[in-house]
Amino acid sequence: MIDTHCHLTNPQLLSRVDEVIEEAERVGVHTLISVATDGEDALVARQVAQHNERVFFSSGIHPLHANGVWNWDFVREAAKDDRCVAWGELGLDRHYDKPDFGLQRQLLEEHLTLIEGEKDDTRPIIVHCRRAVADLLPVFKASSISGDRFVFHCFTETPEDAKQILEIGAMISFTGVVTYKNASEVVAAAELVPVERMMVETDAPYLSPEPVRKMRPNEPINVVHTAAFLAKLKGVDAKDFEQQLDANAERFFRLPPSANKT
Repeated sequence: MIDTHCHLTNPQLLSRVDEVIEEAERVGVHTLISVATDGEDALVARQVAQHNERVFFSSGIHPLHANGVWNWDFVREAAKDDRCVAWGELGLDRHYDKPDFGLQRQLLEEHLTLIEGEKDDTRPIIVHCRRAVADLLPVFKASSISGDRFVFHCFTETPEDAKQILEIGAMISFTGVVTYKNASEVVAAAELVPVERMMVETDAPYLSPEPVRKMRPNEPINVVHTAAFLAKLKGVDAKDFEQQLDANAERFFRLPPSANKT
């Protein structure tokens, strides 16, 4: 399987990153995408990816890093690497009072302008969205970026939100949250997302899925639990489902054939 979104550069994982990758490989998690939260983080993710053929990464600035001081040179520099397969994560977050939502909007607009300025670059875009679908979709629609380049990661919104996201052509990715007993709304959304528009992730070191929810930190090895839950929800064979998820991720992130390991 592919863990399409984890944070190997987080201190909880970086100090033992080789072990984390090996543990994941032991259960068949053969490819990992380490997602950046700011420019410096993207450069560290680049180092991890350059030293491990199973790791790819993204370059971008998380909305919760909207402090008004952003090093776009670092973001651009990291994005030059062949193992950088996506932009982001970028987006908006209304779950927390800070940072200021206006600053988040400014960061998002600058980020999209940077991406639009890369005329020959059509890499996908990883979206962070918490209680902000109504804010984000008009921004994306007003941009020159095709809707099918976006993936809304760690989906925790409503089924109606999922419908609107699917309408613009975007993908939707689920974490361990969908396995939680108190996440009925997320489960309802997952039920309506077509399998070919779905991906799975851990968002490690956060959001350990059932049945290992008490595990801290979460690790890429646990993406198999979320996939198994969704396969059962969809009523499909687990192995067939995993193969479909891998095909989705390989197509969306344009992973090279060498990433398709068994």
